[in-house]
Amino acid sequence: MDTYTFATSRQINFPVCVRINSLEGRQNSVPSSVLLKHPEIRHIGSIQSPTSELYVTAQLWAESKPLGVSMQTPHVFFKNGRVWNKWLELPVLVKDCPMSSQIAITIWDISPCPEDGSINHTVPFGGTTIALFDKDGALRKGRQKCKVYRQRAADGQMPSSTPHVPRPKRRKRNQLPSPPIPEEEELERLELLFKKHEMNEIPQNDWLDQLVFQAVGKKAREVDEAARKRAALAKAARLEAINSKHKTLKTGTLNADDDSDDDLIDELEDEELFTIYVDFPRWDFPVVFEDHDYEPPRMMQEFQHAAETQGKAAPEVRYGPGISGFGTVVDDEEYPVMQIFDPDQFHKDNPCESKHRRLVRSNRNAYSDSDQKPNAKVRDHLNEILNYGPTQELTPPEKDVLWTFRRHLSRDKRALTKVVKATDWNAPNEARQMAELIPKWARIDVDSALELLGPTYDSPFVRAYAVDRLRQANDAGLLLYLLQLVQALKFEKYGNEEEGLPPTSLAKFLIDRAANNFTLGNYLHWFLMVEIDDQGPDTNAANRKLFARVEYYFMIELEKKDPEQRKVLLRQGELIAVLTRVGKEIRSSRDSRPYKIERLKKYLADPKNELIKIDPPLPLPFDPEIHVSGIFPEEANVFKSSLSPLLLKFKIASVGDGASTSIQSRSQSAGQYSIIFKTGDDLRQDQLVVQIITLMNDLLLKENLDLKLTPYRILATSPLAGAVQFIPSTAISVISAKYKGSVLAYLRANNPDSSGPLGVRKEAMDTYIRSCAGYCVITYILGVGDRHLDNLLLQPSGQFFHIDFGFILGRDPKPFAPLIKLCKEMVEGLGGAGSPQYAQFKQYCFTAFAALRKSSSLVLNLFSLMVQSSIQDVRLVEEQMGVSGGVVAKVQERFHLDLTEEEAVKVLDQVLADSVNAVFGVIIDKVHEFVQGWRA
Repeated sequence: MDTYTFATSRQINFPVCVRINSLEGRQNSVPSSVLLKHPEIRHIGSIQSPTSELYVTAQLWAESKPLGVSMQTPHVFFKNGRVWNKWLELPVLVKDCPMSSQIAITIWDISPCPEDGSINHTVPFGGTTIALFDKDGALRKGRQKCKVYRQRAADGQMPSSTPHVPRPKRRKRNQLPSPPIPEEEELERLELLFKKHEMNEIPQNDWLDQLVFQAVGKKAREVDEAARKRAALAKAARLEAINSKHKTLKTGTLNADDDSDDDLIDELEDEELFTIYVDFPRWDFPVVFEDHDYEPPRMMQEFQHAAETQGKAAPEVRYGPGISGFGTVVDDEEYPVMQIFDPDQFHKDNPCESKHRRLVRSNRNAYSDSDQKPNAKVRDHLNEILNYGPTQELTPPEKDVLWTFRRHLSRDKRALTKVVKATDWNAPNEARQMAELIPKWARIDVDSALELLGPTYDSPFVRAYAVDRLRQANDAGLLLYLLQLVQALKFEKYGNEEEGLPPTSLAKFLIDRAANNFTLGNYLHWFLMVEIDDQGPDTNAANRKLFARVEYYFMIELEKKDPEQRKVLLRQGELIAVLTRVGKEIRSSRDSRPYKIERLKKYLADPKNELIKIDPPLPLPFDPEIHVSGIFPEEANVFKSSLSPLLLKFKIASVGDGASTSIQSRSQSAGQYSIIFKTGDDLRQDQLVVQIITLMNDLLLKENLDLKLTPYRILATSPLAGAVQFIPSTAISVISAKYKGSVLAYLRANNPDSSGPLGVRKEAMDTYIRSCAGYCVITYILGVGDRHLDNLLLQPSGQFFHIDFGFILGRDPKPFAPLIKLCKEMVEGLGGAGSPQYAQFKQYCFTAFAALRKSSSLVLNLFSLMVQSSIQDVRLVEEQMGVSGGVVAKVQERFHLDLTEEEAVKVLDQVLADSVNAVFGVIIDKVHEFVQGWRA
């Protein structure tokens, strides 16, 4: 079949046009008795001559309201028939027409004796109304046949009383439908064929077409004459029935409430069958209706989200007569029923419930429930509420039960965030009671404090309490959440700039801690600078101003406490500026890669650029525990990529005490620190994923589970530049090509041990098993996509890890991609799916997944603070979900918090099995390998 092509009405930047062709029909002569009774109609043009001069007006209507003014045909003298053949251009574009648009066409006659002394000499000859779009939503095109309703102007209301296709007549009670007339059915079939012939859908043959047109015209006249005779006979029979019925009523032999008279009167139709033919523009393709894609307001988004979560249906509203719209459910032509969204529902409280809540929570009852304790049933219900996720909405009954037992719940640290949600902070009485109770509450965890800093909590008292709880965290723990805490600054409310920062604000807390710890200050500075430099279309100027204000006060605080630290940050900025400039020059150059490498080495070796020697040693911005004294120009390189990333190796001057043991030992032995510097790429998404991996690694280590993860250093220095720590490793694709698809052979070559499992040193095999399990679970939870053999790396020590997190939260550019990337090469390195190593790998997966589920609230709270960030996939998922918190819902879905631990482990086991047996994963790897080889 050919590809079906169509256009949308939003693409038609063209006015609505209609051509008035001809009026067909025979007008009956007016009886002399009527003329004697109404002599003024004797001088109407159509009464005097069957070809009198008439003119036609057309006006666009929608939702029972006119759109623009009406347009009319010019004055035309007719000879044999009323034929205008004139185009009318209406003052509305097709793209601006709603679905309910219809054209009201009225034929006007001239009367020299207007009624009531009016100066308007026009009287309606007849009218008809035709919809601009048909019932399938397609724009009408070509010739249309419209019934004319005599002596009535076209009605643009909805539903119209003058439709171009008459509605089926109502039948009497117990009356069978009248059988169709074969001649009329055949004529309708021929008219449809004529329309297809005009649209060039039927091949044309001139001499044969003329014969057919003549024969069909003769047949049409015969059918028309037969219809007139039937109408005259039917009218006489109906009049006789009405007269006999009136006589029966006078004698009292018939009930007066019988509605047969109304049915007979409704059946009296004009026997003057007039039809007007009009033309719409013809298009090469079908044109279907497309509405404006308005972004729903946040109030409507909250309403729809509440409607989905609470399962409440939209209300039904019954309008008065003549008011309708597209998509309505019509149970009565005169009184249609329309379903609409009430923006106040689920957004504003029910007045009765609000009054009840105020009475229950008033001062009179403030201390009456201080000693109340829940019974067993209520206690179970409260425990169920406390186990809700951080993003789950509370229903009014749940809020009431939480408020009632708030004093009893103050001993449970999990309950604070739920009770805060149940509090109406706009009510002074409730806010005062909670302000008195919160300081007495059981000390909450840091993850709960992060939840209180989210966008849904705007009470200054609550946020101040959360900041006070953060003061209990050490610098190492605070560093794990620093990226999200910087984003939480967007939800702060500050007063006048001249007043400075409030002492209880999050910004003041971060500045004080960062001024006393160089590592915290280093990352805080760069996180703020990236947000300040972000000029993207989705960023907010007010947020940039806020971050600039915080950075300004941070620099002032450093000037007071440690001026040397501020100078170090300025020197780091100069280093990044130089690297960014050279990176842009190399990337924009059209030279070959060898020439780019020589150009880079020459640039680095130039003493003017102050890169070959850095004195005094400078802490690296992306790893401030490492102090470097220069760069090795001869070791620099340019990767084969469209962005031409730079491989730079720094001379290590010293390593701080805070550096990790593995990095410290590796750095000291090699004496150099390798990084990859990129320009033209936004690394903030990779930075977020690596930060979450670092956090999860810390959570697993607290559970005594070391999965040998590799959370390498990464820092976005601007929205389009950044640095990544270079870890010496080999891609699985390279290993597969060199060792004929055997990862096990690579492990044996780097860690030979004949007595070890599968001929590999036991420590290396254990490291490989643990790291594979850790990354499989973490990438599954984060929904990492676009996994192929080039971004799966393996170190000689057996540590396996992922890089390049361009797609997360379930997004993947490849169709039918498995949820976990567990390719056959990885399984082969474990000895196959039936080996003891594979069974151990699965056990590590289950243990890690169960451990991370226990800390799911912390991970979800961190993502909830990122919902308004400029990270690509976070922004896209928020737009696709349509409600705030869609990112959190995506992550929460992978934790399977609605299941027990055993059920969740079974789900993960099935996902692992599906990933191992996934056929599309193998196909995707082959296609990717072919594409990369073709590019090379």
